[in-house]
Order: sequence, then structure tokens, then C-alpha cells
Amino acid sequence: MRVFRQGRWDLSGLVKDPYSPAFNKTLYEIELKVRSFEKNKKSLGPKISERKFLSLLRSLEDITEKFSIVSGYASLEYSSDTQSDKATSLLMKMRKFSAEIENHTLFFDQWWKKQIDEKNAQRLMKSVGELREFLRNKRLLAKYSLTEPEEKIINTLDVTGHSALVKLYDKITNAFQFVVKIDGKTRKYNREEISQLIRSPKSRIREIAYKTLLSEYDRNKGVLGEIYQNIAQNWKDECIQIRGYSSPISVRNIGNDVDDKTVNVLLSLCKRNSDVFRTFFSQKARILNVKKLRRYDVYAPIQKREERKYNYDKAVRLVLQTLHNFSPKLGEFARKIFVESHLDSEVRPGKRSGAFCSTITPKITPYVLVNFKGKTNDVFTLAHELGHAIHSMAASDKSIFIQEAPLPLAETASTFSEMLLFDQILNEISDEERLSILFEHLDDLYSTIARQAYFTVFEIAAHKRIGEGATVQDITIEYMKTLKGQFGNSVVLSSDFGVEWTCIPHFYHSPFYCYSYSFGNLLALSLFQRYRQEGRSFVPNYIEILSAGGSKKPEELLKEHGLDISSEAFWQDGFSYIKNQTERLGKLIK
Repeated sequence: MRVFRQGRWDLSGLVKDPYSPAFNKTLYEIELKVRSFEKNKKSLGPKISERKFLSLLRSLEDITEKFSIVSGYASLEYSSDTQSDKATSLLMKMRKFSAEIENHTLFFDQWWKKQIDEKNAQRLMKSVGELREFLRNKRLLAKYSLTEPEEKIINTLDVTGHSALVKLYDKITNAFQFVVKIDGKTRKYNREEISQLIRSPKSRIREIAYKTLLSEYDRNKGVLGEIYQNIAQNWKDECIQIRGYSSPISVRNIGNDVDDKTVNVLLSLCKRNSDVFRTFFSQKARILNVKKLRRYDVYAPIQKREERKYNYDKAVRLVLQTLHNFSPKLGEFARKIFVESHLDSEVRPGKRSGAFCSTITPKITPYVLVNFKGKTNDVFTLAHELGHAIHSMAASDKSIFIQEAPLPLAETASTFSEMLLFDQILNEISDEERLSILFEHLDDLYSTIARQAYFTVFEIAAHKRIGEGATVQDITIEYMKTLKGQFGNSVVLSSDFGVEWTCIPHFYHSPFYCYSYSFGNLLALSLFQRYRQEGRSFVPNYIEILSAGGSKKPEELLKEHGLDISSEAFWQDGFSYIKNQTERLGKLIK
């Protein structure tokens, strides 16, 4: 029987040696394909045949896939060791190469968005099958596109603009070491390790860990704040002033192919339902035997004894079995990640913090990165990222242009997988552990729904304030305002949390990304409720949603399955589930 062991992923299936003649040959072959594609510029016109048009799309698809392999390798290698000069240099090289490819293929994008008339665009879209949605979305973005020379300038400058700022933020923060003194012993921790102390059963250790973490970011808030100011200003300058989007968040919404109204309803319902989590915080205070939680205690575990530890082999088997019990097909998808050594699970200096799943092309099994330390939360993180992987693999028959689901749907399978694991674990533990894991479940629902929604509320305010000339201190004050709106009187806030916004990589990497977690989690709650009601008959329906990838607009895809995401009632159903869990918890702690 196979034993699953922690280790690094194997990237040799993508690139064997990025410094070899073979790698340079691959880059040259991509260049030749790009030049060949560029020769078609003169053939574009309103009367272009459906056959020729489809041929151009397939050529562009081939270029995209081949480049995705080499650039994906560079990104994954950098994530493996963000302190490596070689990995950093290769990543920069690939980003420059990406900008060159975009500049040389931009003519097709510009022609499709701005030059071909609607009648002929409709004619061509009818001839490309599932790529119709990909092309329709491009036409939607036409309003915000610039001329070809202007787009080339932006692509070129982005390498040393937003992308460079993000890389600088990562390089600075991933090098942080946090010096913690506990019981007379001093030790250095990285971000992942100190994050574990934040969830310590001991109140004093949680406080020390948080203060150490936040003080390091506070010491660097000048440069980290300036990086964020520049990212937000760049977002405004390009997207609002030059491209003409109506608001900073609408850039993300339109890119996600989701209506502003849908996102506004989501955020409004999250704010309106903040009391459900405030109730939970009061419940946690009771079990911890304190009058009121401090912000240091929000993620405190409630068990009296040491938290259960999982060895890696047991954790992997538990997650794989859970997925297999729901659907053998999805379970086999997840198993391929391990069989092909596409998972990096060990904790080491320089490795990127957190966790992610990276899909390179539809033909290649996704790669997953986690930092596994044996806690229950790590097991759920593993299920979460494998959920992302099976979502991609379910849509592996789709073109690289439409395999990935739009961002708001991208968290659906990951969260649903966590909920399956939650139910599975509940059946295997004692009453004391059941109480504990119900707390953890509600902790997770808070952090992935309410917390993420309020992150987005903060971003909306921060981008507006920065556009008006806000200082780093102004942004910190705005963040504290958001925290107070989120917690009300249920949690005692200390001023050191004002700088927490500099700790959130999503604010830097992908502005307004965070609401997608709220979206995906509430959607998953609704789907899970249907699974409980319908049983095995629900499974094919669920797989059908996953297998659609990005081939349909989210509102349309979900409406086909009886879900209206533009209505308040849809989102409220998710909060009803959360309320039921707090009521269930209340009965257990009486």
C-alpha cells in the first residue's frame, strides 16, 4: 500500500532545465509561432471565412498553451523559493516574454473587440462552439480597450509597474523573520509558522504571536504602504481615467463576467448578516470563559487539550476517501495530483506562504502548493486546494481559453470539498471533538465569508481614499473603521490591528479578489444543502456545473440549475445555514 510522504513537487514534466539549449529552443519555437500568427494581420476583415477564423483561434490557443507551460514553470519555481536569484530572474524573463507575445498578438484582440461589425461578429461566434462565451466576453470588454499602440505600451510598462510592485512586496514580506520569546526561550519563525501560534490554545501565546507579526509589518508599513498606494493609484490611472471603467471594483466584476448588481447584493447581505457571526463570537467567549473576545482570540481553538495532529499520510487518505465517497470520478482526479508528484507540501524557508492550485493547461494535471504542519486546518486546506484541482480537471476537455471558471465560481469546488470533509470528520470523532470542530467550521465560515466581504468593503474605501491623496495612516484608520463595522461590540479591538491590511497579499496581487471567497462559499453552502436534500442524484448535476468551466456566464450557468444569484434570497439561504450551525452550537455549550 502506498504511503504518502511530504515533499516537493516535480516540475520536470514542464521544463527539465531552464538554462539548457532545449529550453531556449522552446522559447524560439514559440517566437516563430507568434511571428507566423502575426502574418495573418492582413487577412482580418468583415468577410473572413468561419474556417479561417477558427484556424486563427486554434493557432492562438496553441501559442497560449505552449507559453503557459514555460511561464507556469517559472512561477511555480519562484513559489518554491522566493529568495532564489535564479528563480526571480527567470520569472522576470518570462514576464518580459509574455509582454512581447501579447504585443505581437494584440492585433487580433483589437480587431475582434473594436473593428469587426456586430453582424459579422455574430456570424463568426456561431461557428466556434463553446468558444462563443470567450469571444462574447471580449466584445463586452471592447468598451474599455485602447488602441493597439496604447495597449502595447501598457503591456510593456506593466512588467516594471504593477507586476514589479507585487514581486517587490512578496520579496520583502517572504523574507520576514519573526522573533518570538515564549517562556524565556527565543526563536525565529517564518510567516507560516507564526500563523500557527496565532491559533495556539494559550491566550498569552496568541497575543505575543499577533503582536510580533503585526509589529514587523508596522516597522515596514512605510514601504509596504507606499507599494499599495502605487498599486491603487496605478489601478485608478489605467482603469478609470484611461480605460473608462465606472469604479475600481467594476474592473474586477466585468473581468469576472458578473454584474455589479450581483456583487452589490452579495456585499450588502454580508454586512446585513454580520450579527450571525457576532453571535458566534459571543458563544466562543462563553466557552473560553471570558467576558468578551479580544481580536487576538478570534481564531482561538476551544479544546482544553492539545489539538489533534494528523500525519501527512493519514490526512491525504482522509481527503481522498472523502472525495471518492462523494464521486469516484472526482476522487480519482485528486489522486492524480499525488501519483504525478504535482503537490509541494513541506514547510521550508523561502517557500511562498499559504496555499494555491495552479492550472497550467487543460492537458496537464494541476499543481498544488500547501504548507502542511499537521493541524486540522491544514487538512481542510488540502481538501480546499484539491477541490480547485478537480474543478479544473472536470473541465479539462475545454479550451485553455474557457477551462477556468470565472473568479466568483472558482471557489465553489474548493469550498464544497471542505464541507464534504467536515461531514466526514464529524462522523469519526468524539462529542468533545465534535464541539471543537463545529467551532472550527464556523471559524472558517467567518474567515471565508464575512472577513472576505469586509476586506472588499475596505478595498472600495481604500481605493477611493488613495485616489483622493490618502496617506498610509489614513488607510490604517480606514481599515480600523472597517474592523469596527465588522465586529461591532462583540470583539475588543486593539490599535495594533490597524496595520493588518499590509499583511493581506490579495490586496496587492489582485485588487477586489476577496469577494470571490464570499461568493464561492455561500454558493457552496447552497449546493451542499441541495446535496443533502437530493442525495446521490445531485452528484451528476454538480459535476456538470464544474465541467462547464468558463464556457458560460455565471448568472446563466447557475440559473440553468435553479440558482438566481442576483436575488437577495439566494444569498440569504447561505446565511440561514450558518445561523442553523450557530443554533446547533448553542445547544451543545448549554
